[in-house]
Amino acid sequence: MVPGFGHGTWIGKGSQALNDTPEMLSERSLRQERRVKRADELMNDDTIQKFEKAALARSRSVDSAPLGNYTIWKNEYRRGNNYEDILHLMQDQIIMARVYSGLAKLTNNLALHEELETQLAKIASEEESSDSDTDQLQRVLDTIRDMGQILARAKEQLYECKLVTNKLRAMLQAAEEELEYTQTYTTFLTQLASKALPDSIHCLTMRLTLEYHLLPLPMRNFPRRENLENPNLYHYALFSDNVLAASVVVNSTVMNAEDPSRHVFHLVTDKLNFGAMSMWFLLNPPGDATIHVQRFEDFSWLNSSYSPVLRQLESAAMKKFYFKTDRSESVESGSENLKYRYPKYMSMLNHLRFYIPRIFPKLEKILFLDDDVVVQKDLTPLWSIDLKGKVNENFNPKYCAWAYGMNIFDLKEWKKNNITETYHFWQDLNENRTLWKLGTLPPGLITFYKLTLPLQGKWHLLGLGYDKGIDVKKIERSAVIHYNGHMKPWTEMAISKYQPYWTKYINFDHPFIFSCRLFE
Repeated sequence: MVPGFGHGTWIGKGSQALNDTPEMLSERSLRQERRVKRADELMNDDTIQKFEKAALARSRSVDSAPLGNYTIWKNEYRRGNNYEDILHLMQDQIIMARVYSGLAKLTNNLALHEELETQLAKIASEEESSDSDTDQLQRVLDTIRDMGQILARAKEQLYECKLVTNKLRAMLQAAEEELEYTQTYTTFLTQLASKALPDSIHCLTMRLTLEYHLLPLPMRNFPRRENLENPNLYHYALFSDNVLAASVVVNSTVMNAEDPSRHVFHLVTDKLNFGAMSMWFLLNPPGDATIHVQRFEDFSWLNSSYSPVLRQLESAAMKKFYFKTDRSESVESGSENLKYRYPKYMSMLNHLRFYIPRIFPKLEKILFLDDDVVVQKDLTPLWSIDLKGKVNENFNPKYCAWAYGMNIFDLKEWKKNNITETYHFWQDLNENRTLWKLGTLPPGLITFYKLTLPLQGKWHLLGLGYDKGIDVKKIERSAVIHYNGHMKPWTEMAISKYQPYWTKYINFDHPFIFSCRLFE
């Protein structure tokens, strides 16, 4: 409309005048009013929600199959019933796109690889958008359609590709070989480290040995020797060549005993460590408890004519089996060969447990402890247990095996059941290592078969040398905790959260320990 508008005159495009009647002008005015009213209604939230629902319903009918008559996403796309299902479908497409992108790169299909990466980048950028829900829904639908095209084309190009199959097989085989090598190498290093004596403990042993040889003979005797054969006292057997480990066993037992004066420790070692072991306990006597150190080489009855295992250990065949030159300690030889070189398997200290009645002929009961245990409670009640004619107790009643690391032995029943002779019988049968190759547990299980008595598990907790998931409360309420496994508490491989239970019984201010920089 322009100035000078008069009745019957309408200035239109190109200044062309149209004659309108009053009725036509009235209808035009009513239409304008309806437009204004419609615009006001559109500003209402309920109306907008209706439009969004209508858009969602309309979007579900969109055909996302531009490639011919089939797409791998067509059916799934149409199956979606709500916005959440559509988003899940898009996530599935993203996963498949990443797989196909890797395959495309693997087969040098760089164009397809680039296209997939571009689409993935686009999705990532759109996820950060702050547009309205309606706009976001439309973008999701468009994205599904576009990605469906690319994935359908990728499937055609890659799904039947023999090159991809062969390449993946080669990669899988290479990965398996690398994993096997890594596992073997890890086991090799673990076993090697567990068998090696830390420099600090070696330093301690050397210093103590020197001090012992400088000590006058009259000063090398331990006090209270009259207690060594007293059957009314509580006797312990400990066979070890580790000075620090033995000291922790003795210290922890004495510190948690109600009456230390009634406890007697019989410590047996070898001639190499005899001086260090003796000097340590001469310098650091276990309070009112009694201790005695011996070396097994002094047992005149322990010879190759009496002991089959000693005869076997001294034989050329056994030495060849354990130390033959083609058993390389390289990673390629595997961890299986390394365990045959474990010194304790070739040490008589490991087999003395089968000769306890011969070593202590006048004792009736004795508590055997490995040197990798820590005593946390008073063990006095163990000597009052009625073994009911059994030789020793079994700490794992639900299993056929039992833990040798801590056992109370009835030595009278031992002799009555000819345990040592039974052990000799089986050891003779194993001359060529056909029954077992390593250790003392297999012959122990055979020799003491049906001669063990179950005992409550609270007395002995195993696994601190390999199991990282033991409950702290279970550790704290156990009378004895056992660091069986490769992760010994005196090595760098120790499980750190279990170490304090062991180190609390070491005096780090001791001049020898301080000078040898233990655990620095």
